[in-house]
Amino acid sequence: MHTSPAPRATTAAADGPWLLDLGAPVRRTAPPEGLPEHLPEAVLFDRDGTLVEDVPYNGDPALVTPMPRARAALDVLRGLGIAVGVVSNQSGVARGLLDRERVEAVARRVDALLGPFAVWAVCPHGPDDLCACRKPAPGLVLAACARLGVDPRRTAVVGDIGADTGAARAAGARGVLVPTPVTLPEEVAGAEETAPDLLAAVHLLVTPAPAGGDR
Repeated sequence: MHTSPAPRATTAAADGPWLLDLGAPVRRTAPPEGLPEHLPEAVLFDRDGTLVEDVPYNGDPALVTPMPRARAALDVLRGLGIAVGVVSNQSGVARGLLDRERVEAVARRVDALLGPFAVWAVCPHGPDDLCACRKPAPGLVLAACARLGVDPRRTAVVGDIGADTGAARAAGARGVLVPTPVTLPEEVAGAEETAPDLLAAVHLLVTPAPAGGDR
């Protein structure tokens, strides 16, 4: 007789996100003085499918490939003094496919190709763990903002699926969706702001709103 497996024990509700220390982190405790009001204090990027090509449950740094225009987009933000960070769900840890060492190895490769990033916030939990950090919950965004000393309301989140913009919305941040072939039509329809690529998303974020406030 077939029986369903027992529910997996979870400690996720008590465990927070991982804030990775890659050896030489670039961190701020406050936004730079004189930053114009229309600019975000920080922009947080999803990792897979946004900054780098999506390789499911990737633990191999050799498989890291930046997305088109990622470097140019990041250079714009850094040139303006805006902090950039990464907020990433990594359920491969909860599934037993990854460990912290492999997650950090991939993060170091991303950092080498596109960094330095001011903060790395990673959720190691699975969908059934009921944690507060797995996107679309706000925990990753809030943890990254706390580490940087920035206001979530002056922070933006850029990602390729609805969970990314949902996390932004839940944290009180601004969300921009950059669709890819895996983005669902309803996620695009539900996004408040979309852009065709990362550079366009950044231009959207740093351009003052026109008169009347509509973009």
